[in-house]
Amino acid sequence: QVQLVESGGGLVQPGESLSLLCTYSGTLFRSSLMGWYRQSPGKQREMVATISSDLRTEYADFVKGRFTVSRDNAQNTVSLQMHGLKPDDTAVYYCYRRRAFIGTEYWGQGTQVTVSS
Repeated sequence: QVQLVESGGGLVQPGESLSLLCTYSGTLFRSSLMGWYRQSPGKQREMVATISSDLRTEYADFVKGRFTVSRDNAQNTVSLQMHGLKPDDTAVYYCYRRRAFIGTEYWGQGTQVTVSS
């Protein structure tokens, strides 16, 4: 049974940093594409960053140079390091998994990140 659980969200001031962690329960983590999406009120969910099984990363333009995605295949976790946070980064952040070959997608329950002074 697949489960993705996010942690690490919270309230920070503009310019500060925050780290998110997603812990995966289930099989086939190593071969999965993992990543982070976010959704703000009134907006569609959008990709933030992904990391493939061979550690290739992809970032949305609006986070390039500020956010870093990484994974630990021994611990079945994926992390998002966020620096230089802006009020526009305020959103619910979701952990994402896409299973290799068949493409089934899975989502965590989300964690709130609020950037405000």
